[in-house]
Amino acid sequence: MTGKYLLAIDEGTSSCRAVVYDCRTRVVASAQQEFAQHFPRPGWVEHDPEAIWAATTAVLSKALQKARATPAEIIAIGITNQRETTFIWDRKTGQPVYNAIVWQDRRTAAICERFREQGVEQDVIQRTGLRLDPYFSATKIAWLLANVEGVRQRAEEGKLAFGTADTFLVWRLTGGKVHATDASNASRTLLFNIHEQRWDPELLALFDIPESLLPEVRDCVSDFGSTDTSLFASAIPIGGIAGDQQAALIGQAGVTDGITKSTYGTGCFVLANTGATALTSRHQLLTTVASRLGGKVTYGLEGSVFVAGSAIQWLRDELGIVLHAADTEKIAAENGVVDDVHVVPAFAGLGAPWWDPHARGAILGLTHGSGRADIITATLQSIAYQTVDLIRAMRDDGISPSVIRVDGGMAANNWFLQFLADVLDLPVERPVNIESTVLGAAYLAALSAGVLGAIDELTALWQSERIFTPVMSNDQRSSLLAGWTNAVSRVRSG
Repeated sequence: MTGKYLLAIDEGTSSCRAVVYDCRTRVVASAQQEFAQHFPRPGWVEHDPEAIWAATTAVLSKALQKARATPAEIIAIGITNQRETTFIWDRKTGQPVYNAIVWQDRRTAAICERFREQGVEQDVIQRTGLRLDPYFSATKIAWLLANVEGVRQRAEEGKLAFGTADTFLVWRLTGGKVHATDASNASRTLLFNIHEQRWDPELLALFDIPESLLPEVRDCVSDFGSTDTSLFASAIPIGGIAGDQQAALIGQAGVTDGITKSTYGTGCFVLANTGATALTSRHQLLTTVASRLGGKVTYGLEGSVFVAGSAIQWLRDELGIVLHAADTEKIAAENGVVDDVHVVPAFAGLGAPWWDPHARGAILGLTHGSGRADIITATLQSIAYQTVDLIRAMRDDGISPSVIRVDGGMAANNWFLQFLADVLDLPVERPVNIESTVLGAAYLAALSAGVLGAIDELTALWQSERIFTPVMSNDQRSSLLAGWTNAVSRVRSG
């Protein structure tokens, strides 16, 4: 091993980031660049694949430059990514046939409803651990095949390739030599049988998707090829891939049964390690592949909230009532908990445990006395309340965490984490490094290069920075949660 560094790529929903780590997985340098969100119609969310690729190459170059590292000094690359977002491109030219359809996009709600009416949902859940929802990739692929001119024919002729963001980046990074994904991303497509660990022929037939579109599914630590020399002078091995929430669980050292983390990025995602058991939820939570290493599958139980950090962006960019996301902490601390105003940020429908794609956001309980600070505070509280909904469902499904490990941008907000601990009635633990998602990708790269010998070594590397313990009275907690439940009932579509 002659290199000095590991390189991790985090292709998120609103930005792309590259981080250079040393061989002890300490941050050396990083770079981040936002890319545009496109909303062509209500409920539609798209990304320009070329903008994502441009942002990726820009942050890779910038991070290496800041680290004063040459490509020859990079041992391995790890990739983590926004999941479910759907890319289709031409195998010969590499050009996308349409914008990427983002995981938040709801255009296929009617398609999902038609399949549900056919009575196939329980079979889909049994095979994939997922529900029939626009969130996942399958109906997005079906929409592209049906609505973009020429795509169906070209796909059936084997001329096109599908992938989530990781697959698209691997294709581009390797100069079109590798069309592959990992099991964690495959498990989010609604096409992958999580028990048999293969693309499911019956699901492909159900959604009428040619198998030739699909990438090869590999372990999270595997040979995903090397970067093309047209990109870097030296070919860098790509050694690890995991979807963002699975990578965050790895970054939080969630390698043993029962460890539960909650990531606060664009959305909020609670994921619990369930070991070798693919636990079936009674509350519409998702069963997913947490990782596959050396052919061994570790499963997870996941709850998804579609809008978390993006609600704070909404306060800043659309309402214009806060200048910087970080300002919300001071405003909420000065304002205090609100119990009369509720924000339900169902901008992309409601995720688990409600699964209502037709729900829409609302601000409830406004009076003449309500002000800017109340709306900001209520928005922060809404994200905590949605986490409570998920943890309640997990408890009833048999997962009883004694502590919740948190990460992502909102984990820097002390007021939010204290309120979260209060309404959860559980300790909330913040690690030293709250950027667990990209760290998880770095760990996978380290495993691929032999810098780490086994996944169990992550337990000793993980460090706690602060624990927030609940101090709220039971009466206040119960009252607040009852108010939230009532607010949700008023925005639901059914």
